[in-house]
Amino acid sequence: MSSVLYDTPGPRAKARNLIVSVVFAVALAAGVWWLVSALGDKGHLEWAKWKPFTESSSWTVYLLPGLGNTLKAAALSMIIALPLGAVFGIARLSDHAWVRIPAGTVVEFFRAIPVLILMVFANELYSGSVEPDVRPLYAVVTGLVLYNASVLAEIVRAGILSLPSGQAEAGRAIGLRKSQTMRFILLPQAVTAMLPAIVSQLVVIVKDTALGGAMIGFTELLRSRGTMSAFYGNTIPSFIVVAVIFVVLNLILTTFASWLEKWLRSRKKSSGAVLGAAAIEDAKTVGAKTNTDGGAR
Repeated sequence: MSSVLYDTPGPRAKARNLIVSVVFAVALAAGVWWLVSALGDKGHLEWAKWKPFTESSSWTVYLLPGLGNTLKAAALSMIIALPLGAVFGIARLSDHAWVRIPAGTVVEFFRAIPVLILMVFANELYSGSVEPDVRPLYAVVTGLVLYNASVLAEIVRAGILSLPSGQAEAGRAIGLRKSQTMRFILLPQAVTAMLPAIVSQLVVIVKDTALGGAMIGFTELLRSRGTMSAFYGNTIPSFIVVAVIFVVLNLILTTFASWLEKWLRSRKKSSGAVLGAAAIEDAKTVGAKTNTDGGAR
């Protein structure tokens, strides 16, 4: 039995696939064994280096406060960058050059600068005007917002442009203005298509909070790990534990995004939103009223 993309493997293909799978499994097992052996030979698997993670003081003093700062910076950056990126992405599609050109200049400028440099400049900018205790947080959030908002703006713009041109033409055909077409027709469809790329960028935001700890002293999770490992002398185990925490955080984020995407698709019954008759009549009424008021003026 064959599908649209490929034919069902025959006996020789099945045997070849089985051999490749076995070889890969053996190579993977050998790699894991070599890694565990190397860690054991250097004493990284000794219980004394892992015991701190079973004590509450290690979590309450080092890891949990650092995790809280990581989540705080990431959440603030997401909340600000998402709407800001949407505004600039839509602005780049404007018919007015005085809106489109400045928006494009801002997006391209901040997208070209590494986020670490933005954090450093923001930290210097806030020097003297922001209290030293919260200045690293402000600098990290500022750098993440400027960079990721510009990237999200391109995602929004590309998502809207990926829709068939007939969608916008259908909106004009029923008397909708461009802003109404964008709000009622284009954006609802583009959101579902853009969601995987948006989630990928949100994962980048979570991980990039560690840059603030490396350069400007922001006490996020990775920097708190450094303080803890200096006290307990368990550098490699602490890196492993923090890596697992980041994996869990990003897994939770991607799982939620997958659920949200499925929910949106099941709600719309397709990848695009269907505008009901009542909504069309309301939009036409608003458009007609606006055009009448404009003509009266």
